[in-house]
Amino acid sequence: MTDYNLPDIQLLEDKTKPFLIWIPDKTYIVLGASNRADESLFLERVLLDGITVLKRPSGGQTVMLTPDNLIISVVYSNPKELQPKDIFLKTNRLIISALEKAGIHDLSLRGISDIAIDGKKILGSSIYRNKDSLLYHAVLNLAEPASTFEKYLKHPTKEPDYRQGRKHTDFVTSLKEKGYTPDYHQLTNLIMQSMEEASLTHISTNDPTNK
Repeated sequence: MTDYNLPDIQLLEDKTKPFLIWIPDKTYIVLGASNRADESLFLERVLLDGITVLKRPSGGQTVMLTPDNLIISVVYSNPKELQPKDIFLKTNRLIISALEKAGIHDLSLRGISDIAIDGKKILGSSIYRNKDSLLYHAVLNLAEPASTFEKYLKHPTKEPDYRQGRKHTDFVTSLKEKGYTPDYHQLTNLIMQSMEEASLTHISTNDPTNK
């Protein structure tokens, strides 16, 4: 297990790029700051399949990042003036606005930091704060089957109220499962536009291959 070193960590260093949209180059498991691998993962399966495990400095529960996820990362300056709940609310609303423009419906804000569709989680997000910046990063599930999460991730020790004890396959969904197959470039552009309208400028994206 190594420290979190994926592309959006650069946003904390490069203040000219407060926004990054990207797709993972392979499958990763990312532990939250308070998570332990033995408590959060089916370790034998993880090791057998050679999945890279990272530990991020932000809170929240363990997540999987796959090439069928879209990662949305935003860095905010002046973190002392910002409340996490306000950042989750503001940023997730901007993402919902973009998704609705792509023709995706029945979206709602759920829990502290999730977006759901028809009551199932479609996006989860977390926040990391240092003395200079606040990094919001979210995982939007485009097409990864919930059975993947069920295979490698144990039931979290903490969960939002709306989960109601549901296992991963009953709680998580994807845009594909809901019948949506938005073009990556269109969806990225819509999210970028939503952020630009909120005055989050100097947006940067990296274009994944095979998409």
